[in-house]
Amino acid sequence: MKMRYLGRTGLQVSAIGFGTATFGGNDEYYRAHGTLAGDEARRMIDVCRGAGVNLFDTSNVYSAGLAEQILGEALGSARDDVLISTKLRYPVGEGPNDAGLSRHHIIEACEASLRRLGTDRIDLLQLHEYDAATPWEETLRALDDLVRAGKVRYLGVSNFSAWMIMKMLTVSERRGWERVISHQASYSLIERNIEYDHVPMAESEGVGHIVWGPLAGGLLTGKYHRGEPGPEGARRTQIGDLAPIDEERAYDIVDVLREIAEVHNVTPSQVAINWLLVQPTVSSVLVGARREEQLADNLASVTWELEPAEIERLTTVSAVRVPYPAWHQRNHANDRPVGVGRAVP
Repeated sequence: MKMRYLGRTGLQVSAIGFGTATFGGNDEYYRAHGTLAGDEARRMIDVCRGAGVNLFDTSNVYSAGLAEQILGEALGSARDDVLISTKLRYPVGEGPNDAGLSRHHIIEACEASLRRLGTDRIDLLQLHEYDAATPWEETLRALDDLVRAGKVRYLGVSNFSAWMIMKMLTVSERRGWERVISHQASYSLIERNIEYDHVPMAESEGVGHIVWGPLAGGLLTGKYHRGEPGPEGARRTQIGDLAPIDEERAYDIVDVLREIAEVHNVTPSQVAINWLLVQPTVSSVLVGARREEQLADNLASVTWELEPAEIERLTTVSAVRVPYPAWHQRNHANDRPVGVGRAVP
């Protein structure tokens, strides 16, 4: 397994990490993701560790906290050999303070995650979504206190706008508090919107991207065919897409994935993940799986590389209309390139 630094830190994470939304399945939504527990969950962890994976991602809302508990039990004595990332923000109870990013909720949720995971620290604590009701200073001070107390080692966010991350970095720098080092974001050949604001911000500020949804809910696996119903029992078939998609564009991408996969004698999933691994700010790509063979296939994505022409072909077929002001900047600001010691054009 290839290792990469997480953002501009010295922390090394595996190029592929394992996401545990498939653990538990104690409600209809998460049951569609998976119901792994006990020996099945331990086997998935063993397969990951055997391949060199060191990053295991979860959340306190995955199956109402059950995924955290299953992950902690499945890791057992191997806990100190890996990195655990978890997330908080969403409701975990009926009380008025059982959600959000207030100091109260952050500390309560962190302590509860520690208990469920059976550990004394969280390697990467991520804010699962922003909270407009809570001041940035309150949130960031609470996070800084958790780091200083040794209960959390690094901080990240998920599903934040680029300006929000910049705001957090500015407040942290001004106050001398621990800074955010990563952004867990939806990114795939279907979903490329982070390229216009988030990626330039991340390159400038040293924020690493941890990718969720690399296969667009299964659409990029090659299991789905234009004009045909999806496979029975598949997650996308059961719960649909998280966001509206352009199906014609999507299946044009899948067609190219299949063609490239055939050349390399691999699966379309591996091609889709491989494309992500060459993107400039990606530190790790999270994969989730319900079956061991599916997991093994995804992990094999790091064992080969796309040719430059294939990367370009995938980038072209998945291109979308560039929003303003990104299109204006691309057309009119490339006369002064970034770099050190570069030649003057």
